Amino acid sequence: MPRRGHVSKRELTPDSVYNSKLVTRFINNLMLCGKKSIGSRIFYDAVEMLSKKRKDDNGLELFKKVVDGAKPIVEVRSKRVGGANYQVPIEVKPDRAVALAFRWILKHSRARKEKSMADRLSGEFDDILNNTGATMKKRDEVHRMADANKAFAHFKV
Repeated sequence: MPRRGHVSKRELTPDSVYNSKLVTRFINNLMLCGKKSIGSRIFYDAVEMLSKKRKDDNGLELFKKVVDGAKPIVEVRSKRVGGANYQVPIEVKPDRAVALAFRWILKHSRARKEKSMADRLSGEFDDILNNTGATMKKRDEVHRMADANKAFAHFKV
């Protein structure tokens, strides 16, 4: 928390191929050690593989569907009340939902067994579009936790 007032969010430049800020955010999460050109090449190869597999020309629309499919709607946060910790379900803000989706997609893509990262990423994208795979399992698990703790929804976090 800054002591000198509010820190404004930095404006992202859209990517060069799809002209989308969402893609830029994903590439920034994907890159390791500041190697953005490698990260962007991996992403564009993965989207191209996915669009060939799905026989769909618009890679950006497919990517948006993937992100929407992986985004959580509710999550649980811990709240301490009278010596007991309660898991309180709360709605996820849009920016956080996208960030969580990116994090889960990348984590589960990196854990896959395919040879290249582009293959892994396109495989994970395809699994999300088919409502299967580790990312969807994680999202469903988060939703189940929130559903199981619905009784504590009246607590403010």
